[in-house]
Amino acid sequence: MEEATIFEVVDRESVQARMALPPRYRFRDLLLGDFAFNDDGERVRVEYYVNENTFKERLQLYFIKNQRSSLRIRIANLLFKLLTCILYIFRVVSDLDPTFATCYGCKVSNKTEFLDSAKLTEEEFQENPIINWDAILWVNRSTELWAVQLVLALVSLTEALLIAYLGYKGNIWQQILSFHFILELVTTIPFTITILWPPFRNLFIPVFLNCWLAKRSLENMFNDLHRAMQKSQSALSQQLTILSATLLCLVFTSVCGIQHFQRAGHRHLNLFQSTYYVVVTFSTVGYGDFVPDIWPSQLYMVIMICVALIVLPTQFEQLAFTWMERQKLGGSYSSHRAQSEKHVVVCSTTLHADTIMDFLNEFYAHPLLQDYYVVLLSPMELDTTMRMILQVPIWAQRVIYIQGSCLKDGDLARARMAEAEACFILAARNYADKTAADEHTILRSWAVKDFAPNIPQYVQIFRPENKLHVKFAEHVVCEDEFKYALLANNCTCPGASTLVTLLLHTSRGQEGQQSAEEWHRLYGKCSGNEIYHIVLGDSRFFGEYEGKSFTYASFHSHRKYGVALVGVRPAELPEFYEETILLNPGPRHIMKKDDTCYYMSITKEENSAFVVNQNQTQSPDQPPKETTYAESGLLTTSNANTITVSDSKQNLKEALAGTTPATPASVTTQSSLGPPAITTANHLEIPSNNNPNLLSPDVLNQRRGSRRPSILPVPDMFTSSSFSISGEDGIDGEDNESDDELDDDVPWRAPSEKIAIVKGFPPVSPFIGVSPTLCFLLKEKKPLCCLQLAQVCEHCSYRNAKEYQWQNKTIILAADYASNGIYNFIIPLRAHFRSKTSLNPIILLLERRPDIAFLDAISYFPLVYWMLGSIDCLDDLLRAGITLAENVVVVNKELSNSAEEDTLADCNTIVAVQTMFKFFPSIRSITELSQSSNMRFMQFRAHDKYALHLSKMEKREKERGSHISYMFRLPFAAGNVFSASMLDTLLYQAFVKDYVITFVRLLLGIDQAPGSGFLTSMKITKDDMWIRTYGRLYQKLCSTTCEIPIGIYRTQETSASEASHVTPPEEPLPVIGVPVP
Repeated sequence: MEEATIFEVVDRESVQARMALPPRYRFRDLLLGDFAFNDDGERVRVEYYVNENTFKERLQLYFIKNQRSSLRIRIANLLFKLLTCILYIFRVVSDLDPTFATCYGCKVSNKTEFLDSAKLTEEEFQENPIINWDAILWVNRSTELWAVQLVLALVSLTEALLIAYLGYKGNIWQQILSFHFILELVTTIPFTITILWPPFRNLFIPVFLNCWLAKRSLENMFNDLHRAMQKSQSALSQQLTILSATLLCLVFTSVCGIQHFQRAGHRHLNLFQSTYYVVVTFSTVGYGDFVPDIWPSQLYMVIMICVALIVLPTQFEQLAFTWMERQKLGGSYSSHRAQSEKHVVVCSTTLHADTIMDFLNEFYAHPLLQDYYVVLLSPMELDTTMRMILQVPIWAQRVIYIQGSCLKDGDLARARMAEAEACFILAARNYADKTAADEHTILRSWAVKDFAPNIPQYVQIFRPENKLHVKFAEHVVCEDEFKYALLANNCTCPGASTLVTLLLHTSRGQEGQQSAEEWHRLYGKCSGNEIYHIVLGDSRFFGEYEGKSFTYASFHSHRKYGVALVGVRPAELPEFYEETILLNPGPRHIMKKDDTCYYMSITKEENSAFVVNQNQTQSPDQPPKETTYAESGLLTTSNANTITVSDSKQNLKEALAGTTPATPASVTTQSSLGPPAITTANHLEIPSNNNPNLLSPDVLNQRRGSRRPSILPVPDMFTSSSFSISGEDGIDGEDNESDDELDDDVPWRAPSEKIAIVKGFPPVSPFIGVSPTLCFLLKEKKPLCCLQLAQVCEHCSYRNAKEYQWQNKTIILAADYASNGIYNFIIPLRAHFRSKTSLNPIILLLERRPDIAFLDAISYFPLVYWMLGSIDCLDDLLRAGITLAENVVVVNKELSNSAEEDTLADCNTIVAVQTMFKFFPSIRSITELSQSSNMRFMQFRAHDKYALHLSKMEKREKERGSHISYMFRLPFAAGNVFSASMLDTLLYQAFVKDYVITFVRLLLGIDQAPGSGFLTSMKITKDDMWIRTYGRLYQKLCSTTCEIPIGIYRTQETSASEASHVTPPEEPLPVIGVPVP
């Protein structure tokens, strides 16, 4: 039953009077309503819109206002005009002898003079031309043809008079003196006269002029068609159609006119000859084989040429203007193409060349997307660079630009949003106000959702607090979330930004293969590693490990195939567990057939070929032999070439810290591994026989006295004793912390930090939508006054960082203001898996005072402070404790001092960091820039020959088509510089890999999942060089701590001839890995 609400305006007396009625009257009033009272004759029936009931209004409604009826009348009028032209052609063809033309029913006069002149030559006739005026005035018209033309003329005249009457607005002369109305009278009135006087039936009437009236009907029909069909026909195609109609009308009018006037001359022309003459004349060729020989014909052609010179330039001007406007507005994607092809729509405020090229390179890097089309929808005009890019053949065939707004349904219809495979909504980086940019992105997302609710959306925003508004989108990437989390991980895992950036960029690993330096070749080859997935039951990499532990499957798949299994999505989860990816769930997880495996490899398994070693004796149908374990627990192998140095190093992600030399231990490691083969092959290679197997019995016996005992094998199932061994044999040697309160007496803690530290979830979050993460917290909230580092309060009297006397080095984050994204910088550095004694104090160096809500959120974290200051001021850096800092993280300033040129947007950040580098060269800085091309200016040295050598190498890689040519720049390879625009590919890859955003969020610690691992690093010192190879390191970690290494951050020594600067002290070699939870 439907409910209705009635609104009425009554006064107080009426309400009181109604309530004063007896109940029986009120009940009758309720049942009968208005029928309870008899009609007293005062009720009046009111009719609305009576102005449309007049005869003229009804005619206007039918002929003009109503879209569909008006369109039908225009089409009928067009057909009538074309029919009159066809009948005129039929009359010309049937009129064979114009010499004896006369009025209807009249006798033919003496034509001897004209018959004699027809026997003369062209030259003789030109000396004494004779004009047969009867042939111009009269024609031969049959009665049937006259009757049909008369009916059409009467219909056309009636319609013209009616339209003139309906269009009358007070000025009758405006209607009468219009060109088309006069033309209508000229072609119809003579036919009406023939009814009154029959001899006029053979009167010549220029019916061919109806072609111009047909052209006008065509123009009006376009307008009515747009209104009736609610579709916007291309203005350019309409102008081309009108121009073509104008040319046809000019040619048709000239042909019919010259043919008729030549009836009175010496040489009579048929329609084909007249057409040939007109076309040749208008093309300014003029062969002279057909020429008009009487002055009326010559005058007519002069008039027609003048008309063409007046009409055609106007039409061409309109066409050129429409073409220019069309170029600005871009094209359109037809509905026919949308039904037969696949396309995606990219929406953004401005289309920057770097952003669009990153999208196109990453999108079309996947082989399954080669047949897709990309439609760029933007309200701004293309700049010169983008126009040149879209003219390149490889993009001109795939990319379509449309100027329009997502907020207009018409523009979304032009882009065929409803038929698109996906919609990418990219945030505009050129906005000074990122919040305003997010607001524009939100409205675009809402508009697309309203117009095409079933289209998957891939949304990019800046501020994490705005994720709430686009939660319905299938994939959302918040730049501040990922940026700050990645910068935080860069502090604990050197080179993490380089690792993640290279993982998120599609590459074949062919960068640097032409270089003479070994690390260039290895680094470039390993940059081709990406994250892929496959179901265990369908995989050859992991299918044989069904029923084995995850750690066992990861180690043996890496040893056998050179791939690194780093995560799994279990097919069966405990009750109340959300379905998610588990990074290194450890040996407790037993691999099942329906589990989805996530692994790192140069290419996906489906695109890999499996080559059997020639020395293997088994048949190709048999599975490859694998390493087996004897009862004694010693590692034995059935094939000497199964485990090699080449395979064990196939899939490591390596970043180079070019400003630090290698330790002797790392140099030894490099020399023991040997240079990798220079190859561009994409299959998994089997090492050659001349490479020694470091795990063979002979080599083991030779090296038994020079190193520690062999590494324990990785069992297929872990027992309780295995876990006890791994706990004693961990590389880092850290003691396990209790999950209870950790309020041990630490003398170096400040008075305000004398609060118990516990593990838990932050009670206060700076914005809605924060993922719950387990981390170290203060049991009680720290006073807000104690959060300010250099401010004396009643609880603390310290004035600078040095007076705090912290045991661990600090981490300084320099930003222009306290963004909510800084919360994601603190969370990974206070994660629950870190040791309490290893927590680094965090100092936020802000140029603007943070608000109270932000301070409330960070007041529950231990050893977190803030202070007002800038990296441009040396005193602020000293008070913040830069001499005590382990890492200085510099966030790019949003307010740039260069609004004229985008590439100079990082100038203030670059100069400030360079100044800090000059004063404090030993400080490790991590800088965020907006332009990836500006990374070459970090730690800039004008006379650094090695940096200049890398600059030339970058140019060569760019010429070869690489879109990550900056990877060899030392600041980027070392993880000292990072650009947030590099994270854009995360959103682009999500179109093919819907899990990649979840994977990276778990890897960076933005989200946590029960049973999932985390990203960490450990240092390999000289004492660990006995491990020798990356493959043995993999086995060492899997068999002891059950950790999985996924990359090496290695230092490389530069010779004196390559670098002219003094190298800093030596540093150990860290390894980035994913431990068990």
